[in-house]
This record gives sequence, structure tokens and C-alpha cells, in this order.
Amino acid sequence: KGLSIDDHPYILGAEDMISVAVYNGTEFSGSHMIRPDGKITINFIGELMALGVTPMELSETIKEKIKKYIVDPEVTVSVNAINSKKFYIQGEINKPGTYALLIPTKILEALVNAGGFRDFSNPKKIVIMHVDGSRDNFNYKEVIAGKKMEQNIFVRPGDIFLIK
Repeated sequence: KGLSIDDHPYILGAEDMISVAVYNGTEFSGSHMIRPDGKITINFIGELMALGVTPMELSETIKEKIKKYIVDPEVTVSVNAINSKKFYIQGEINKPGTYALLIPTKILEALVNAGGFRDFSNPKKIVIMHVDGSRDNFNYKEVIAGKKMEQNIFVRPGDIFLIK
């Protein structure tokens, strides 16, 4: 069976923009950018940790906190903009730039989304630089042919693909 988006619930990160909507509770509702410390501030409640939880988990936390103000509150947390998870593709590819890492993505998928290689690129020697300083090599020709699939790893936030 195919994976649906629900199999990988989104985990909130710093700099993500979220909306908190509380039915009949406009004083609690509003948009928030998750701060670098991972928290948001909501009127009357104060600071809440938003980093590392799903929007559903955050709405449950908020619901618990506002029960003393509203009976059986309805709380919805939605993500307006994802700024916390990105990777970068540079070099001889048709659509270089910054890409949002919204769902678990493997290197091959990321490259396909970047619109194919330019005429003089070398798809056999792609270097993936990770935030921790480590590097992985990726041979597009092998993977597209179904060989050495172990090099088709998941993209990590902050990865930089270099295509020469």
C-alpha cells in the first residue's frame, strides 16, 4: 500500500509559522512564529513548547491549558509556512535553489523534483554535504538503473547537493 501523508505527521520546528484557532476564544487565537528556543507565547497561558511535536499534539496541549477559561474548547493548530526544514541543490541542474523538506524524501526524489540535469553535468558524481560536515556520494545513473540502491538515503535538513 502507498504511504499517505498521515503516515508521516509533520513535526513542528523553529521558525515555522503556525495558526492557533480557538472556537469562541479569539483572545487565544492568532498566528505565531515558533521562536529559535522552540516556544510560542499565547495570551493568558504564557509560553508553550511547540518544537518537536505535531500540530495535533500542540492543539491538545493548548486545549488542556485553556479548559479553565473555556468549557470543552475546540482548538485547531495549522501550519502556515514551513521554514525549519530545508535542503539546497546547487550546480548543474535545471532548478537549483532551496527546497522545503516537508515529508521524508530520498535523494533520487529530490533530484527529480529539481527538474533534471544540465547538458554538461556529471550525474554520476553528486556530493551531498551534511550539516555535521560528513559527505555522501550519489551516483544518479546507478540508482535510476536500480543498482546500489543503498546510496539513495533520506535527505536531512540542511543538506547541500553539489552537482558538477
